[in-house]
Amino acid sequence: MGVKERRARERTARKDTILDAARTLLLERGFTGTTTKQIAEQCELSEATIFFYFKSKDEIYTSLLFEGIEFWHHGLAKIAATDLTPKDTLTRLWKFFARVQKEHPEYYQLSAFLARPRSATDVSDEVRDEITRRSGDNFQRLTTILEDALGQDGGRIASDLLWASFLGLTILRESRKNLGSSRHPTDRDMKHILDLLMHGLLPQTNNGDSHD
Repeated sequence: MGVKERRARERTARKDTILDAARTLLLERGFTGTTTKQIAEQCELSEATIFFYFKSKDEIYTSLLFEGIEFWHHGLAKIAATDLTPKDTLTRLWKFFARVQKEHPEYYQLSAFLARPRSATDVSDEVRDEITRRSGDNFQRLTTILEDALGQDGGRIASDLLWASFLGLTILRESRKNLGSSRHPTDRDMKHILDLLMHGLLPQTNNGDSHD
């Protein structure tokens, strides 16, 4: 391996270390409660080193956001390539949403953060446009999956409904946890919620079945 390739690998590894530290702090302290100084301490680097790789905290979290968009892209692409019944398609999507929440809860936190006023103020127009384009591509893929499963008329609304339902339920559960209340909806509740959604989305002939 040449010097140039080795330095490129080292740079990538250092950036990954910083992103992993930011990911940990995001889950512990939230976006506004995390500073670049804390990120530097978490990965045992100087704050100056952090700024060598990223211009600001916003750029760090934007990188995590793009990472999440890419994760969603690959997951939805696999579902799109699978020949499933309408019911199995909805179940597979819901399970994929749950997998993302289990493996990468920070992606949901970043999605929720974008709903806050002025959350993208410090992001350049170019980066904001790229986020919009790439996340829009994912929503279009989700819509296409649901159009194939439910019919052309219901795909767009169903994609908004499924995504908003899961994101909202995730926020609700974490809010209750932060307040010291019981952490629900439980996993069992989430299955029942999917059954209710299916009852409204699927043709009546498919609505009677429940799933485990």
